[in-house]
Amino acid sequence: MANICEKKTVTLGPEYDDLLRTILNNVIKQMKGKSISCNWGIGGSQEIDTECIQIGAEQISIESETYIGLSIHGPAKLIDQIRDMVNSEYNPNFQFN
Repeated sequence: MANICEKKTVTLGPEYDDLLRTILNNVIKQMKGKSISCNWGIGGSQEIDTECIQIGAEQISIESETYIGLSIHGPAKLIDQIRDMVNSEYNPNFQFN
């Protein structure tokens, strides 16, 4: 049985995939998510962009990093729900890890 406070990170795909970003943003809007902070930085050849989102009583972070991809991190159950919603919009025949 999973711990109710268990955190999880899922990489949804490449950081440069504009369709994936649009779908993720639409899913966050559907869930009434609100941006609470944003950070951007660059180090050498890598760029990283992090946004914290409040969804109900929970928080997730969305991170885009060069060579790593577009990932979401937060409570496991919420991350699984977001992943499944993005997955069904992005490509019904494809499953993220």
